Amino acid sequence: MCLGIPGKIEALLDEGELTRSGKVSFGGITKEVNLAYVPEAGVGDYVIVHVGFAISKVDEEEAMQVFEYLRQIEALGEISG
Repeated sequence: MCLGIPGKIEALLDEGELTRSGKVSFGGITKEVNLAYVPEAGVGDYVIVHVGFAISKVDEEEAMQVFEYLRQIEALGEISG
C-alpha cells in the first residue's frame, strides 16, 4: 500500500526547476523533500509527500485531519497489539 503523508515546509534548500527541495517537518521529524512537483508551495505550506517527493499542496485543516487519523490508527495498534 502506498501512503502520502502531509508535512509542513520549514525551509527551501534549492530553487532549481527540477531540483527544487526543502526541509519538511512531519510532526517534529524533518526530512529533505523534492518540491519540483509543487512549484507554488513555499515556507509554511503543507504538502503531501510520497517517497521523498511532494505531490500536492494541502491546506492546514486537511493536514491536521490526516494527523488525527494517523494518531487513531496508532492507538488502534496499541489496543490490539
